[in-house]
Amino acid sequence: QVQLVESGGGLVQAGDSLRLSCAASGGAFSRAVMGWFRQAPGKEREPVAAISWSGISTWYAASVKGRVTISVDNAKNAVYLEINDLKPEDTAVYYCAAQIRSNIPIVTGEERLYNHWGRGTQVTVSS
Repeated sequence: QVQLVESGGGLVQAGDSLRLSCAASGGAFSRAVMGWFRQAPGKEREPVAAISWSGISTWYAASVKGRVTISVDNAKNAVYLEINDLKPEDTAVYYCAAQIRSNIPIVTGEERLYNHWGRGTQVTVSS
């Protein structure tokens, strides 16, 4: 049973930095692609970043590129999302997701390709 558990969210001020964590278990992650998505109040869920389990390939949404770093720690079975210079528009529930499939996964923000999801962690940025 694949399980993804996010942590690290909270109330922060604009300009602060934050590191979100995703603990992954129960799956064959060696060929997986991991992603972070977010959903702001009243808006559709959108992709933020993605990374291959190997860490070789990454993808970032244009809206966060330059402020966000996605990384993976294979020894800890964990994926991280570091956000710098937080802005009020970063306020959202952040979700960890995984592509685990028999074919080759794609390092992308295309939501439909991800077949496992965490329950999310709230990030609130005050101005």
